[in-house]
Amino acid sequence: MCRWIAYRGETTSFEPYVTEPEHSLIAQSIRSLQSTAGSNGDGFGLGWYGEHPEPGLYRETRPAWSDENLRYLCRHLRSHLFFAHVRAATGTAVTRQNCHPFACGQWMFMHNGFVGSWNRLRRKVEALIPDAYYPSRLGTTDSEAVFLAMMGAGLENDPLRATEAVLQALVGLVNEDGLRERLRFTSAIANGRDLYAFRVSVNDAANTLYFREDGGQVIVVSEPFDKESDWTEVPPNHALIARASESVKIVPFDPAISGDSGAEPVPVRRIIARR
Repeated sequence: MCRWIAYRGETTSFEPYVTEPEHSLIAQSIRSLQSTAGSNGDGFGLGWYGEHPEPGLYRETRPAWSDENLRYLCRHLRSHLFFAHVRAATGTAVTRQNCHPFACGQWMFMHNGFVGSWNRLRRKVEALIPDAYYPSRLGTTDSEAVFLAMMGAGLENDPLRATEAVLQALVGLVNEDGLRERLRFTSAIANGRDLYAFRVSVNDAANTLYFREDGGQVIVVSEPFDKESDWTEVPPNHALIARASESVKIVPFDPAISGDSGAEPVPVRRIIARR
């Protein structure tokens, strides 16, 4: 499975979060400690917000550990909201268009997971993308298709409801004809101001997700990049909401069961990140 990090807070360089820590994203691309994939070497990507409403992207098919440009970029790029992602492909080609993050308008998306039997379900999932958004379909991944379907479901107006609607459709597809295919959806979306993350799974265990909050700074990660004890685990089938100028909220998010993403925030379990 892929590894990723999302940051929202004061403007900063990427280096202290992406490349500098002992268990940095580059280190995780070589050896992840909480992933089923031994390595995450099928490309990487950076996404960030600056002076323009739409995000900037830098994506490459080389492994993160072998691209000397990545360290220079992370030292010099600065943003108040950025994504970084290292990829472990789940059956689609290793191309730049398939590397995360993905962008559409002012929205940015990255994903750790998969839609089971993608070759069988691809046409049905792509049918969820409205014509207005299909020209943004540049790659072949399930991740990009799900993102564009979310855009078409109203992501700009209500991110939680749009995500819920698409996931409910996916649950129907993976469970059709009694097949019970696996679905893992650990993802992040942002619009330059607000950050949302999801840890959802159907017919399978959910991929890991943690966050750290300090004042107005929020860091969301697939796995902790240091040994500090202030990481909080996002429970399975929950969403993280980090709107601008607001504290983080964790809400139940299980479209396979409740179909209600408007539930009240619930407490989460603070853990010590083990290395």
